[in-house]
Amino acid sequence: MTALLLAPERDTPDVEVVRRARGRTARRRSLVVGGLAVALLLAFGARVLLGDYTVTIPDFLRILTGTEIPGASYIVMESKLPRAVLAVLVGVAFGVAGGIFQTTLRNPLASPDIIGINLGASAAAVVAIVLLDLQGVPVSVAAVAGAIGIAVLVRVAAGPGAGYRLVLVGIGVASALQAVIQYVFTRADEYDAQLVLRWLTGSVSSADWPTIRVLVLLLALLLPAVALLARSLRATELGDEAAAGLGITPRRTDLLLMLAVLLGAVGVAAAGPIAFVSFLAAPIARALNRGRTTLVGAGLAGGLIVVAGDYVADYLLADINFPVGVVTGALGAPFLLWLLARGRTGRRVA
Repeated sequence: MTALLLAPERDTPDVEVVRRARGRTARRRSLVVGGLAVALLLAFGARVLLGDYTVTIPDFLRILTGTEIPGASYIVMESKLPRAVLAVLVGVAFGVAGGIFQTTLRNPLASPDIIGINLGASAAAVVAIVLLDLQGVPVSVAAVAGAIGIAVLVRVAAGPGAGYRLVLVGIGVASALQAVIQYVFTRADEYDAQLVLRWLTGSVSSADWPTIRVLVLLLALLLPAVALLARSLRATELGDEAAAGLGITPRRTDLLLMLAVLLGAVGVAAAGPIAFVSFLAAPIARALNRGRTTLVGAGLAGGLIVVAGDYVADYLLADINFPVGVVTGALGAPFLLWLLARGRTGRRVA
């Protein structure tokens, strides 16, 4: 009798079924993240090593370790590598930001580039360049401030606990911001117009190491905070009432959304509002993960979109270099129309 009482309790069939289901989910998520990481690594390698000036892998490794190869060292360290690194960082920032917005608000249209936050950064930067005659870091600071200001404006105008209303208000604000940008652009001279174009389409062609170092520092602060707060996303996906019942307060959700705003803002400050990256990355990662949200997958998908898009923009047509925002815009617009045509803009995340 004593031995029977001390024997370890055997799992019931229901517990075993749940355990197997969780195991399959974890394996699927690992496969998705691993596959996207490999795809991003391959795209990164193609962006750095191939193109109009090919660099072999041994030469690339020698350049990284400090060996000076005439011509190749300058092209790799001053052009190809910083451009690819900036594309990855910006893509990760946009992808994670879009994943947070779409999951928290349970709407595939709720991404920073759809509801006006990226346009807020662009509008502030354009005003700073054209009307205030600023350049460099002050313009980037203005872009971040513009994104935060528009995010607060949209949140206040939509009211408390407003998921779908926030999307509608954001789309309206985005339209107003577009009008502001176009008006200010008409007042730009020839020199300012060249600077303003980067803030309208988004490009990584002017990548430099000081900008990359600042962006790495900011992401090193923001992404761990997102990882800490994102544990509540599964509960948030169940709806406001269910989330409240599980102890998820609106303040925690708003704080997570503000981190997403900052991620989008620093991405825009570094490379401009690269269109539809936030909008596309999270749905791609969710589709690969059988409908389950993965912010890591969204970040990797965002990086893959920007790196691959920049390569296509640079080499699709001979002697013509497009900004990467043109390519991502061409990809995102049909997807947006498909969402609207299929009516998949409701509460459930795609």
